[in-house]
Amino acid sequence: MSIEASRLMALRSAILEQNSALQRAAGIGPAGRPGETQGTSPAGFGDALRAALNQVNDSQAQASSISESYERGETTDIAAVMLARQQAQIGFEATLQVRNRLLTAYKDIMSMPV
Repeated sequence: MSIEASRLMALRSAILEQNSALQRAAGIGPAGRPGETQGTSPAGFGDALRAALNQVNDSQAQASSISESYERGETTDIAAVMLARQQAQIGFEATLQVRNRLLTAYKDIMSMPV
């Protein structure tokens, strides 16, 4: 059974058009975000990754600040200190796992035959 390239491309175009129509009907913008209009530019993967890294960095800075505050005796709530440190650690570990997965995916893509 042979599939012609032109027929396959026509089928692909039809699917993309239906997807766009469904997204417009649901009020979802082109990047898959509810309420996003054509005038706003969708955030890319790099922007999302940068925002996540900034959030992890802020979490680690906050945990460090709370730990220093506890060491100076300004804060006596050890539970809040430990919670902040655990949140920072989990965020860092998750970021590390995402990085590892991205590197693996990159290596897999680069090793694909052309």
